[in-house]
Amino acid sequence: MDSADEQNGNGSHEALPPPPPDVPPNVVPVKVEPEPFKKKAVRVPIARRGLGSKGQKMPLLTNHFKVNVTNTAGYFFHYSVSLTYEDGRPVDGKGVGRKVIDRVHETYDTEFGKDFAYDGEKSLFTVGALPRNKLEFTVVLEDVLSNRNNGNASPDGHGSPNEGDRKRLRRPYHSKTFKVEISFAAKIPMQAIANALRGQESENSQEAFRVLDIILRQHAAKQGCLLVRQSFFHNDPKNFVDLGGGVLGCRGFHSSFRTSQGGLSLNIDVSTTMIIQPGPVVDFLIANQNAKRTLKNLRVKASPSNQEYKITGLSEKTCKEQLFQLKQKNGGDGGAEAVEITVYDYFVNHRNIDLRYSGDLPCINVGKPKRPTYIPLELCSLVSLQRYTKALSTLQRSSLVEKSRQKPQERMTVLSNALKSSKYDAEPMLRSCGISISPSFTQVEGRVLSAPKLKVGNGEDFFPRNGRWNFNNKKLVEPSRIEKWAVVNFSARCDIRNLVQNLTKCAEMKGIPIEDPFDVFEENPQSRRSPPVLRVEKMFEQIQSKLPGQPKFLLCLLPERKNSDIYGPWKRKNLAEFGIVTQCIAPQRVNDQYITNVLLKINAKLGGLNSMLAVEHSPSLPLVSNVPTLILGMDVSHGSPGQSDVPSIAAVVSSRQWPLISRYRACVRTQSPKLEMIDSLFKRVSETEDEGIIRELLLDFYVTSGKRKPDQIIIFRDGVSESQFNQVLNIELDQINEACKFLDEKWSPKFVVIVAQKNHHTKFFQPGSPDNVPPGTVIDNKVCHPRNNDFYLCAHAGMIGTTRPTHYHVLLDEVGFSADDLQELVHSLSYVYQRSTTAISVVAPICYAHLAASQMGQFIKFEDMSETSSSHGGVTSAGAVPVPQLPKLQEKVCNSMFFC
Repeated sequence: MDSADEQNGNGSHEALPPPPPDVPPNVVPVKVEPEPFKKKAVRVPIARRGLGSKGQKMPLLTNHFKVNVTNTAGYFFHYSVSLTYEDGRPVDGKGVGRKVIDRVHETYDTEFGKDFAYDGEKSLFTVGALPRNKLEFTVVLEDVLSNRNNGNASPDGHGSPNEGDRKRLRRPYHSKTFKVEISFAAKIPMQAIANALRGQESENSQEAFRVLDIILRQHAAKQGCLLVRQSFFHNDPKNFVDLGGGVLGCRGFHSSFRTSQGGLSLNIDVSTTMIIQPGPVVDFLIANQNAKRTLKNLRVKASPSNQEYKITGLSEKTCKEQLFQLKQKNGGDGGAEAVEITVYDYFVNHRNIDLRYSGDLPCINVGKPKRPTYIPLELCSLVSLQRYTKALSTLQRSSLVEKSRQKPQERMTVLSNALKSSKYDAEPMLRSCGISISPSFTQVEGRVLSAPKLKVGNGEDFFPRNGRWNFNNKKLVEPSRIEKWAVVNFSARCDIRNLVQNLTKCAEMKGIPIEDPFDVFEENPQSRRSPPVLRVEKMFEQIQSKLPGQPKFLLCLLPERKNSDIYGPWKRKNLAEFGIVTQCIAPQRVNDQYITNVLLKINAKLGGLNSMLAVEHSPSLPLVSNVPTLILGMDVSHGSPGQSDVPSIAAVVSSRQWPLISRYRACVRTQSPKLEMIDSLFKRVSETEDEGIIRELLLDFYVTSGKRKPDQIIIFRDGVSESQFNQVLNIELDQINEACKFLDEKWSPKFVVIVAQKNHHTKFFQPGSPDNVPPGTVIDNKVCHPRNNDFYLCAHAGMIGTTRPTHYHVLLDEVGFSADDLQELVHSLSYVYQRSTTAISVVAPICYAHLAASQMGQFIKFEDMSETSSSHGGVTSAGAVPVPQLPKLQEKVCNSMFFC
């Protein structure tokens, strides 16, 4: 049969093509160069172009302490550490590593021969090399806490006490043998530190600073501190405050090395964390309603052996009911038989331990799921300095904030004492690096910017004083009309008639036209114990049956001031289903200031403006008023600690009605849990469709700004660390650019990208003054980055505690702002927040984004997450699982400032 390539489709033969011509002998082959691959340019943060000069100069002190480094010619040697048990299994117990490496250093001092910095896991660093590139040691540790608990002379589900239990009873300590392998990994020049101080950052410099921070962590670990990243907490009761629920606030210190224009500095600040109250487990169970979930992985000491274990759970049955198989010796034949016995009976009758109250309580399980090891509750005590990682209640959080506050002078004293007590000058590794630390606070120059002029009603202008103002005898600049409205009361105790009278009177004084409410809807007392969603449904049935048409505004009275379970379902019903503007209040002490604050929110939600910048009205904002400019605020909110399957909420707010910069609207989406980069800025679903956030906001700007596209887009991004700056520039900004190009291929707006950080440890103080730095204080020298464009701004008046400045990082500026103009813009944006009559600590667009994410996050907070939780299967990696989508807001409210 003919082969397939000899036939055409009909089976007939085709002629073969002629052979190629012979190549002449004198032809030289030409190398064909491939088309050059155009690699996409990676954006990096821009360098500083200059310093600002505007404002009243003021000498300040900061909690950075100058560091001198003399050994810049040396090298850090990086070694990989492998820890295994005698049988080759890897060591997985946290905290064991430091004990093992310390024992190696003690036992093999001459062979090891050097001081070192160990991160507690797999990396060890020395100044100069160890004797060989690979070292192997064997050491023995007594009384080691192990994750492989086999019982404390206590029963487990497969026949116990086992032989290990009996041996442990005969000896006071439980010893283990460890094999340690230390292998050379890399060499890091200490010159990289000096290079970084000149703005030449590299992988080597990042590693060098990591080594320095590891030295600080190790120094704290030797003092028995709890380590939380670069914060250290001593086991000292005078540092503890009781927050209730078996939780303590623990005050400690943050300590880290920072590069700055003034050289290397050590940043020391007060830090706070939450720890479990040490003591009997039963006390914690009584105090904490979520204790059963919280107990897992906590460490306990069991009496009478004083052995330490890690809790894996609680028994399903009580101590008197929980059975296990106990192996007992059989008479004279030397065999053993299994007898079923309760945990309670075993400890009371076989161990002769008196149990006073454990009988009717569950047991602590310190074994494995399939091989449990039970200990009666009253024999277990929680050990000290264990972090509490669950979400705090509102009461606990406010208690922690209240008890953590320190006035500026008090904080300076505490920090000076902390530096002295740290004794860093005696740390061998720091001495090996030639590091010495000044005991004095660094002096910097601050500048106090003048508050921007604000405009209110009747054409009146005024300047805020000390970052504050009020609306006494003033009218709102753009009042909205409150009409077709009603009051809804979810069982709050309140004189509603008096409240409405005060609201009406105050509104008229502020220039707000207000009608009488149509009605007051009281919740049926029988509904109070119903689920929140049902209570809201019943209330809306009442509203719909009595009102002649849909209301434009509903004032909702809630019984609880914070965390009302009605809030989420109520907001969702109004905004997503009916498109009704609503304001929730929990009136307790109603006075003129309270009513005014409520009216400010209502006016903003209904489309009004309370006050605005005079330069908006002119308009005369440098570089912003001249060219159509869109301002974005971006934030991502994550679930509380321990909520690994709760979607993150991404919110972007955008300015509208250019040249205004006081009016915003929001777009909010869910995304994978704990994902920080916003992944729905551009979302192409077809050749012509983009369902992303940015398209929605660009179209709104176009419609509200006289059909003009923004030529400039200024982005304020919250909540990202320095390690994520490049992702903001190369992932998020790319998406925004794509969204613009998708609308118009020829459109190329200029971008400014600014990250705002509140989660840092730099503070500023007025020398010799008990007061905080004044509002408007800006610092762009000495403690700022040696290369990058950053500055600190204290826009607000710090009334309580020590002011925390916002650290602004200008990652990109294609517009070409001067340092003064950009700092003035940021400062002004702290005065356009419509919810209050004070300058706020961070620009309003970021605050609005946070509010929008928080409010719409409530929409899914009260839904049954069991389906999504089970489908997640515990997976929390970014992008790994589908997430429930938020409902779309009704058209009547989606463009409003519903989040105010």
